[in-house]
Order: sequence, then structure tokens, then C-alpha cells
Amino acid sequence: MAAAGRHFHIIAAIFLSAASYSAPLEGVPNKMDPRACGKPEESQKNAMALPVTLYEPIGAVFGGCRVWAGHIPPNSYLGLGLGEVAKECEQGSLSTISGLCSLLGKNGATQDTCQSDQESPATSMLREYATVLLDKGLVPLVSSGSSQLDAEIAFGIVLANTGSPDESIQHFSAFLKDHPDVIAAYHGRGSAYARKGLQYKINAELALADFTKAIDLDRKLAESYERRAEILSPIGRGRDAIADLDIAINLEPTARRYFRRGTLNFLREHYTSAQADFKKSLEKDSNQPNVLHFLGLAVFHRGALREAAKIFENVIKANPEYVEAIRNLGQVYRELGDYEKAMEQFNTALILDDKHVQGYQFRGSLYYHSGRPFEALRNFKKCLALEPHNEPCQYMTGLSNSAIGRFYQGIKAQTKVMLNEPIPGQKVSAEYQKVYYLREYSRYTHAHLDVPAREFSLDADLNGDFKDRWAKNLIFTVENYTEQPGLQPQIGDVVTPDFTSYSPEVQRMVCRAYSLGQLMQFTVDGYLPNVRVHTAMGLAALEVMQTVQAFWKAPKTFKTLMGKKFHWRDIFDSAVKWRRLVDPEQPVLWLDLMPAKSVDAGFNNFMNMIRGQVTNIRYSGYLDTTFKLTKQMVMHYQELPHPNLKAEISKTQNCEELLEVMKKSGSSTQNGFMVGTHVPSLKDKKRNNLNKNYDGLMLTLSGDTEGNILFSMDTATTKTRTSQYHSEMEWIWNRITDEVKKGGNGMDVDTLVNTILYLVYYFYNLLPLSRGSSVVAYTVAMGMLMALGKEVTGKIPPGKMVDMEAMLIGSPESFANEVKDWMNLKRLSPQWTHLPKVSDTFPTFRSMIEALNQDLQAACSKEGNPH
Repeated sequence: MAAAGRHFHIIAAIFLSAASYSAPLEGVPNKMDPRACGKPEESQKNAMALPVTLYEPIGAVFGGCRVWAGHIPPNSYLGLGLGEVAKECEQGSLSTISGLCSLLGKNGATQDTCQSDQESPATSMLREYATVLLDKGLVPLVSSGSSQLDAEIAFGIVLANTGSPDESIQHFSAFLKDHPDVIAAYHGRGSAYARKGLQYKINAELALADFTKAIDLDRKLAESYERRAEILSPIGRGRDAIADLDIAINLEPTARRYFRRGTLNFLREHYTSAQADFKKSLEKDSNQPNVLHFLGLAVFHRGALREAAKIFENVIKANPEYVEAIRNLGQVYRELGDYEKAMEQFNTALILDDKHVQGYQFRGSLYYHSGRPFEALRNFKKCLALEPHNEPCQYMTGLSNSAIGRFYQGIKAQTKVMLNEPIPGQKVSAEYQKVYYLREYSRYTHAHLDVPAREFSLDADLNGDFKDRWAKNLIFTVENYTEQPGLQPQIGDVVTPDFTSYSPEVQRMVCRAYSLGQLMQFTVDGYLPNVRVHTAMGLAALEVMQTVQAFWKAPKTFKTLMGKKFHWRDIFDSAVKWRRLVDPEQPVLWLDLMPAKSVDAGFNNFMNMIRGQVTNIRYSGYLDTTFKLTKQMVMHYQELPHPNLKAEISKTQNCEELLEVMKKSGSSTQNGFMVGTHVPSLKDKKRNNLNKNYDGLMLTLSGDTEGNILFSMDTATTKTRTSQYHSEMEWIWNRITDEVKKGGNGMDVDTLVNTILYLVYYFYNLLPLSRGSSVVAYTVAMGMLMALGKEVTGKIPPGKMVDMEAMLIGSPESFANEVKDWMNLKRLSPQWTHLPKVSDTFPTFRSMIEALNQDLQAACSKEGNPH
């Protein structure tokens, strides 16, 4: 998931209460909002537009003014004053205190906000407010039996909550000299230290000392553990915070405490525990839309997207203007690959809040990753208009511009991101980590815009270490690297022509290619249809068909542009060329052409099925099959220490149970294990009647003491393994060529169909590209079958992934038989045989990008252009 990735970017504006002392809540001003004076209904509207947080903004109304105090979490004894009384104030059930707005003005709020308030001495006013809180029962732990002592405690709390933490600390310190056993005073002073800012170590230590003292005075008081947890969490002691909340819940379980522990588990990526806590919180109090929302987030991050969608839908049903839930529902649909539903939710969210930066960022990202970079740019522009230094939107602006060939604007935006160099010790952002590679690749592409694509090689031209680190998504640290030349003024950017400027023949070719590309789309959760991919790979399939047809006409004399013998790799390169231009962010590189040290070490393609407590949505449909395969291999290939272990293994139903059985076995696999699949050699079986096998998938299952699981698949593209697969594919390629040479009635078409699918079977299992191996393989298969006179008319069935089928099915023959069923091969229609030559029509990167920039959904639906 990350899905996930997240690439996933579900919004979860989580603020633990102590953390909110040092930073205001998003969207909540620290001063009174003059626009809200005398307009309590507008204040309510503003509050609704806030992101979901653990704590709502302060919302008391005094003298007709809404008082905002973004640092104060409601329902918290650390900052309970204003927040606890807000609702009652707005309902008119609590009388206002004259002069409070003016007083707050002296502590940071605008002083000209409420001119109608009467001035009164600050101290007496605060004491009056403290008395109101006491009368309403809103000051916790004040049961000393002395109204005077309780009033002093309430006064100290009011001081802290009205911007005077130092005065509050002095007040409580003086109080504690005479009354050292009053727990509420330690709570109040600890809260005041926290309000001074937990980013300062001394404040955190003093706050912890006060809450620890309160615990020492009464170890059965749940509130003290809860308050200490609020301090521990933001200073990086999450485990200790959870331990305190465990005690608090055991002493007195409440909806709030379950919620807070759930958020801590959520932040630690313990989504199963978080989900359980949010459910318990809702059992205590079902009327908690924020908690229900966070339950949806926990379920989402576990990879149960459809369940998460139902939860978010329930949140929205209860509150149709819950913008965060609407946006998150849009993210769920995006991760499920449902473009229309995702767009509907993002549009709705922006109608409700057209000033939300992330709303435009998310919608722009949806546009971009569905192959609509022009629409994406319009959204990123709005994002930057609202927040000029937003790094994700700046990066995506650079990426989108480069994708459509506007390299000057693209590199300008990319350079701005590069200027955001992190300070030492600061975590590098995802955008900063990727932007150097993007800028270099953009410069390279721009320099080659008008050079025939067949005359240069990206794999040969780019620096080896640059390629290696780009493919592995590592921070750019290449020593003695020579940057690509800057943009040359004589090379203009790509200007996308109107579709009608193409000849009718080219229009028909492009539209037919677009329809062909749609047949390659996976209908699997986690895959978003991309119209740009459809166009690129449809044209690539046509180019493969035309190139193979030309080769088969004269296989002995057909040469590459460099005068070399035509090779299976050359035909795959035709598809690779198009795939590279779909998205300049993604490195589509041949792994065996990496630097020698990288090739020798091996390049691993990792595919996590379960990581921690997260199931990868893309592979969820294959989880059961892969798990059963893993069990079989463990029973057959592992040296098990006792005979009964096989029976125990066969009974296991999931990864956790299998790991538990292996731990009990006392074998060397008790902390985890690896098993590998085999890929049978067709070459040795046919030539020497030998049952030789190559290394296939490596399946890894491991776990830790906290219940986190890693269940992954990977392929190790080592030099030896690559050589074996290349030899196999070379043999198959020659078999195809020899069969074609027979011509006419002597050629066995059915055998050729199978052999073409054998070729891509080994390509799938090798995974020789850093990205895009799957779609490249299917493109080549479709193109070669068309060259043979066989047209693919069927779509890939829902839930099927061709690469996974190839890697798990066991043999090339089984793979060919299955794929033929859904391809639904028909005799090639004449419409494909008289098209312009793709490589001549789009010979350069410029012309190829111009084709990819076309809005073919609209253009090809018009009369005369078959879609």
C-alpha cells in the first residue's frame, strides 16, 4: 500500500495534546477572528472546515466574539478552560464575562476586536472567569474541601490558558509550598510547563516531574497517567505513553482514553491495535465522528480499502460537510483505481472548501497519475497560488511540465525544489530525494527532442552510478558527476498540435492504438487506469507488429540501424522507448546495463505482500495463493526437525500461524525463512531432455516480537541468473524465426502463438527492467501476435495480473494456455494492415510526446475516428 504509498496520502491531521502546546492546530488562528464578532453561526462554519484532529479548536463566545486558542485541546485537563465551556457559551447557557476579549488582546490577540467589552482589572477578571469554571464543574480534580484552594487552582489554570504560563507556574509553585499534597496543583503546573513548549527539554522534564509526582501521590488516579502520556508522546517516548494509557484504561476505561491510545498506535503504524482502540472508544460513545473517521484511517492503512470506504461513507452520511472524510474517501477510491468516484469526492471537497491546498494537490495528483498532466497542472497552479512554497505541488508542477515537453517551466519548478535543501539531521522529503534525477532526465530528454529515437541509447548515455541510484530510489550522492548540459535555447519546447492537424490515416492509427492499449489494463485494486499508458503502449504494440513483420520478411538480411543482427532485445526496446516517455519520474532501465559492481551484487525487485500490519492492496488477490505455495515449499524443501511438524504447518491459515509453528519447531527458521520457486528451462527440456530449473521468485516470511509481519516476493537479477534467462530467450527467439522461415503451409501458427507467449513468460520471470517490465512484456506479446496475423480482442480478466500469473503458474506451457483463453485471439482485421509506419510517423521524442499529449478520449470518440 503504502499502498500506498503511498503511496498513499490519506489525510490524518493528528495532534497529540501535548504536541499542540508548541504548535497551533492547522487552520486555527491564535487570535480572535474579527470576522466572527457577533456572528456565532459563521464561527461554527469555520470550525467545521478544520481538519480532523484529536482536539477541536477552542470555540467559546464572550461578548459576541469567538475566542480561538489553537494551542488548547478540549477535554484535556491541560487546557480545559475555554474549550470545555465553548459549547455552553455558544448555546447561551453560560453568562459572558465582561472585558475578557480585551484581556486576551493584551496576551496576543488583536485588541481592537471587541470594542464593546468593558475594561476591568485583569486579575479580578481572570478570577471571575475561574469562578465560573468552578461553578460549572469544569475544573478537574478540585475536591480539596476548601473552596478557597479550589479557586486558586482554577485561577492558575486560567492563567496558563490565557497566555501566561510563567505566571501560572509561579502561582502553582507558591501554592505547592503550602499545600504539597494537592494533586490538581501538580497537574496545573505540569500543564503550564507544557504550554511553554515541549520542544525545549527543560519544559518537558519539569512537566514529566509534576505528573510523576501526582502519580506518586495517588497511583489509582487514571487522569495522572493520561496527562503524563500526553507529555511522553510528543517527545518521542511513544512506548512509555502507551504504557501509561494502558494503566489509565485499566483503572478507568473511557472513550477518550481508548481514542488517545488508538492514535498513538496509529502513529506507530500498529494499525490493528489502533483499529481495536477506536472501536472500543465508539462502543463507549457512538456519537464521535472524529473517532469513526480515524477508524476508517486505520482500516485504510491495513489495506482493507473497501471496508474503509464504507466507514468514510458513514462519516459523511452523518455529516455531509465533513471535508476531511470526503477527501479521504476520494483517496480510497484512487487507491482502488476508481478514477470517476475519486474525482467526484475531490470535486465535492473543493466545493465545500475551495481554499484547501491539499485538495488541489490530491486532485492534481489524480489527474497526473491517470495520464492527464494538463489538467494536473491547473490544479498544482491553484495549490501554489494558495501556498507558494508547497514542495509537493512545486515538484508535481515540474514533473507535469516535463511530461508534456515544457522543459523550461519544468526545470524552473524542479530547481525551486532543489533549493529546499534539508538542514543537517532533518529527514529528506520524497520530493527532494527525487528531484535531482528528474531534472537531469528532463535535460537529457530536451537535448534529444529532435534526434531520431533509434540513434541514441539512454542506457548507454546516462552515468552508471546515476542510473543505479535512480533505479534504487536513493538520495543523489554520485561523486565526480558531470551534470547534463543546461537547456539549449535553439531547442524549443514541445508544442502540442491540434489532433486534426494529423492526416486522417494518422488519426485512425493513433485512435486504434489507443483502443489497443486499453486491452492491457489490469482491473485490479490498486491500479489506476492511465490514458497516457494506453496511448503509448498501443502505439508501441503497433510498432512491434510492423518491425517484426519487416524482420520476418527477410530475417537473414534485416539489421539494426547500427548494422547489427536483429535480436529479441531490439523488439523489446521498441516498447521500452514508449514506456519511458509516459512518466519522466519513473526510471525504465535495463538492469543488466547498470554498472558492473551493481550487476555483480544483484538488483532485487521487492514486492511486499504484507509489511508490518499492512496488506498491499495490489497483491491482495494473490495473497492466499502465495501463502499456500509457501506452505507447500516449506513442507517439501525445508529440513524439518520432527515428523509432526508437516501436519501442523498444513493446518495453518495465515502468516502469523505459520511463523508461530516454525518458532515452536526450534529450527533455524523460527525467526523467519526464505523459500524459492523454480522456473523450468524449455531449452534444455527440448534439446537434451533435461529437467533444468532457473531461480524464480524468492518468498520471505519473517516477524518480530510486536506482531509485525514481512511477507514479500522478490527476484534477484544477478549476472548469472540474467545470463541464464537471456540464453533461454535467445533460444526461443531463434525457434520463432526458424518456424517463420518455413512460410506458408509449412508454418505452424499454433506453435508460434505458444512460443511467443513462452518468450514473454521468461521475460516476466526475469523482470529485467527497473520499472515497467509487465506492460512491456504484454505489449511485445500483442505486437508479435499481430505480426503473426492474430489479433488480441479480449481484456485481461478482473483480478488477474499477467506478471503474477507468469511467476506463480509453474511452467511456460501452463502460462501460454491460460493467457490464450482471455486474449480471445481472432484473425487479424484488415484495419491493422494498412496503417502508417509508427516509427516513421513519430521518429523523435518530440513527435512521440506530441502524440502522448493528445486528448484521445475526446478526439477518438468523434465520428470517423474509431475508439
